[in-house]
Amino acid sequence: MNRRLITVLLVALVVALICTWGVVHFVGVRIAASKPVETTKVISAKKDIPLGAVLTNEDLDTMTIAGPLPKGSILKAEDAIGRGVVTQISMGEPILESHLAGLGSGGGLAPTIPQGMRACAVKVDEVVGVAGFVLPGMRVDVLVSGNPPGANDGSQGIVTKTLLQNIQVLSAGQDIQRDSTGKPQQVQVVNLLVTPEQAQMLSLASNSLKIQLVLRNPLDTQIANVPSTAMGNLLSGQPAAPDAHPHAPVKRSPKPPSNSYSIQVFNGTKSTEEKFSSPEGQH
Repeated sequence: MNRRLITVLLVALVVALICTWGVVHFVGVRIAASKPVETTKVISAKKDIPLGAVLTNEDLDTMTIAGPLPKGSILKAEDAIGRGVVTQISMGEPILESHLAGLGSGGGLAPTIPQGMRACAVKVDEVVGVAGFVLPGMRVDVLVSGNPPGANDGSQGIVTKTLLQNIQVLSAGQDIQRDSTGKPQQVQVVNLLVTPEQAQMLSLASNSLKIQLVLRNPLDTQIANVPSTAMGNLLSGQPAAPDAHPHAPVKRSPKPPSNSYSIQVFNGTKSTEEKFSSPEGQH
């Protein structure tokens, strides 16, 4: 057979194989693209829903999601209606189980309290409330001031101690929703999110001590080791921490009376000293 003819047949075979692979690949891609993706309708927010609201049918809408659903998605409106919102939900956002309190919990402040925590009310004024800037969602430290028990001599004066640090503010007055502009708000009571042990400490402090709130950066979560500060140390320039065991003045015992006496005798320019035992010292 002619060598040229064999070469032409081989080239044609290679070209045919390449074209066949290209056609199969193209058709496969088109078939995969035309395959329908599974979609699911979930419950979403028809409008912005604030923290503490109780969902009604007017708050709900539906949206279609292709592919895997977000964890905790709600598929039926009846599973969301009547439940309290524990975090703000934006319009068009899917409503998840983590956004809502348990069924029957209602709305308001109570459903926003995590399990194992407590909301403790602290009475505030313009000073304690950091001039109105203690708002829901912010973080504060709690300082207490008073006279230490047993300090009747008044040597240290009033002592201030950092009682709690990095405590979340749940509400300012009756407002549990953070103001978007951050403007100050004068209220008489703020609710702090604390543990049961911390709630006991705050309750005890509010009965006999003065409470002061200190605003802190929410990104600053470090717990500082802050010593107590006493009025006496503050004004005298001594270290801030009051001495827990002030040094009492040392009482010196009286010197026992001497059992001897001395007589100095002068003889011209010379002097001598003679010591004699007292009669009381003789036995």
